[in-house]
Formats: sequence, structure tokens, C-alpha cells
Amino acid sequence: MENKKELQVLFWIIFFFAFAFFMPIDNATFRTAIDATLDLTRWYAREHVVLCLLPAFFIAGVISVFVSQGSVLRYFGANAKKWLAYTVAAVSGTILAVCSCTILPLFSSIHKRGAGLGPAIAFLYSGPAINILAIILTARILGIEMGIARTVGAIAFSVIIGIAMSLIYRKEEQAKREGQMNIVLPPEKRPMWQTSFHFFTLVLILVFANWGKPTADDTSSAWYYLYTYKWYITGFFGLLLAYSLIYILKIKWQWVAGAIGATLLSVILANMYIADPKVLPLVPMLVGIIALAFITLKDKNDDENKEWTIASWGFAKQIMPLLAVGVVTAGFLLGSTHDGQTIAGVIPNEWIAYLVGGNSIFANFFASIVGAFMYFATLTEVPILQGLLASGMGKGPALALLLAGPSLSLPNMLVIRGVLGTRKAVAYVSLVVIMATISGLIYGYFF
Repeated sequence: MENKKELQVLFWIIFFFAFAFFMPIDNATFRTAIDATLDLTRWYAREHVVLCLLPAFFIAGVISVFVSQGSVLRYFGANAKKWLAYTVAAVSGTILAVCSCTILPLFSSIHKRGAGLGPAIAFLYSGPAINILAIILTARILGIEMGIARTVGAIAFSVIIGIAMSLIYRKEEQAKREGQMNIVLPPEKRPMWQTSFHFFTLVLILVFANWGKPTADDTSSAWYYLYTYKWYITGFFGLLLAYSLIYILKIKWQWVAGAIGATLLSVILANMYIADPKVLPLVPMLVGIIALAFITLKDKNDDENKEWTIASWGFAKQIMPLLAVGVVTAGFLLGSTHDGQTIAGVIPNEWIAYLVGGNSIFANFFASIVGAFMYFATLTEVPILQGLLASGMGKGPALALLLAGPSLSLPNMLVIRGVLGTRKAVAYVSLVVIMATISGLIYGYFF
């Protein structure tokens, strides 16, 4: 009998027994936190898994399988021109408009393809932080100076944090540079424009399927009309994806037509039998994703098409369990805030509002920590901050939370640790928190 293994089993048995025995189910705070956990988990499953994460896994699969290693190394590799690598990484957020969890499979895929640590980290931060929609919403609701500060801070953060990580782990980066110099790259299988067309079609489907709702008083702007017709726009890009599947990936047109037919049928049936407007679009999206997986797995013309879906599944296996643990933990500790409602976790929201008043070092640091651990879906951080500012939050801590929050979350940290390791994950999170704190202090001093 292995004593160490048996003691571990005994420990977990005792731990779960003690947890069940002493569970404070009669405590109002505990029961509210459980409600918040379940509410956040359900909301996350409805709002983000089907519309955000599943498309993101397929986009990551495109990078992993179709985007050649040479292309990744040319723009993001350890030997790439630094100004080019960091510029491309820093502006990626304006194109992607994703949250801190949706960026993870994309980051993981370019990291595995040989991207330098600095540009990869810049990409990881900028994806959710430099969201053009969120910046515009910030300027409109929280003030033009906050919108400008967020824009400048986010772009600067992505580059500075990337460079700092590269310098901290410069020995590893040097070894990577030397290794990449000796790589003999195979010729491109297809023209880069074809791969780019396929990639950006998927990105635009992701962007418009998750296009945020404008403010209640906005009934005439371009953002309003894009939101109103977002599913028609998403459908148009779905047709472009069908074109790409047939003419670029060479999948049989009959199979693609069958996938389109199944998706259209699901749209009709969903409109007939589903009343909830939030659940209704999930059905055709899920049917479309299943159909895409099926026709690529069954394709025998090109092994890469099958590898695409297998790679996407690999990212899902790696990331989804960690995200689930993170969402449950974040909901229990910090509560659930979305769609205008707030359910407190074990840590009361009043404590947070009280601790982030003024412009002290502690207030800015605490706001950065809270922002780093909370989960913010795309665009939700602005109304949350609007409420906190009304409750007495200082403008400096508000900016600190804006710079730390959208790019980090507890689920996000767990996955980064799995990709980079504990030390690099701690270094990255620490840099974000420290820089957000300093930025908040400077902004709060002037405003």
C-alpha cells in the first residue's frame, strides 16, 4: 500500500466531510453567495460559451493548423522586428473585441506556434483591453477624459508589459531566438490571402454575434443599427464562411449546403418554439458549430480540415475546465453582476465601494486587485463602474479597475498558469496590477 497516496485520499475524504458538516446553510450571506454562484454560472453558460468561446476555439484552431509557423514567426516570433511585433499585438484588440476568457485560446495558439513571449503577452493583454466599442462606451458614459485615459493606458500597458516580460525571461527568449534561427520552414500550402480570408471571416462572425447593446437613449447611431441588424450581418459572414469552406478548404459543396440547411432549419424552429430572446440565437449558432465540426471531421480531401476541428477540441479540453472552476469561484467570492442586477458574494459589494473611495495608494491597489479577480464580460465593466462611482468610488481607482479588470479574471489567470506556468503567470498578473495602480494614482491626482 502506498502510504502517501492513501493519506491524500484520506485528506480529501476528511476535507469534504468537514465542509459538508460545517456548511453554514442557515447563514444569509452564504446562501446569497450560492445564488450568485449559480446565477453567474448560468449567465456565463448562456452568454459566453456558445457565442464567444466555441467560435474562439475554432479561430484558435485556424492559427494552430492553417496559419503557417513561418507567418507566426514573421510577425510574432522571437526574431521578428520588435516594432512590428508589438504594433500588431497592441492593435489586435481593436479588431477582436473579445473578453478576458475568449482571448485565451487565441493566445495559447500563437504561443504554441513559436511567438515570442513579449509580443504574445502584448496580444493577451490588448485583446480584451483595447476594445474599440468599450472605449467609446467609456467615453460616452464615464467622460471623455476617462475614455482617453483608458485608450492610452491600455495601448501603453500592452507594449510595456510585453517588453517587461521579455526582459524578465530574456535568457529563455534568447534560447528561443537561437532555436528559431535554425528552423527550416516548409513552403506555404496556400496563399496567405486565402488563410487570412478564412481567419477574419471567423473573427467577424465572433465580433458581430457578440455585438453589445447600446445605451437605452441611443436609437439612431451607427452602433444602434449594427446591434439591431447584427444577426443579419452575422449570417452574411456565415455565407462567406461557406464560400471559404468550399473554395479554400475544398470541402464538398453538398456537405456545406447540408450544414447551411440544418442551420437555417434550426433558425425557423427556434423562432417557433423558443420565447426567450437570449436563448433563441444560441440554437442556430450551436447547430452551425456542430455542423462545421461534423463536415470537417468527415472530410477526406484534406487532412488539415480534420486537424482543424481536432485542434479546436484540444483547446476546449485545456481551457474549459479551468474557466468553469474560475467562474464558480469568482461568483461565490465576488458575486454576480450583469444585465442591471447585482447579487452579492461572500465579499459584500458595499465593502468594495467603501475601500476604493478617494485616491490613496491602497484604494488604487485594491481596485486593481478586485478588477484582476472579477470577471467582466465585454462592455459590462462600464455600467458596473458607473454604479461604483455613484457610490463614492474615486476616479483614480476607477481607471485602475478599468485597466486591470477587462484583461484579467480569476478564470483567465488559471488558464494562463496552465499555458505559461506559475512563475510567468504571477509575473504577468503582478505587472498588470502594479501598472494599473500607478496609472490610477496619476490619473486621480489630476482629475
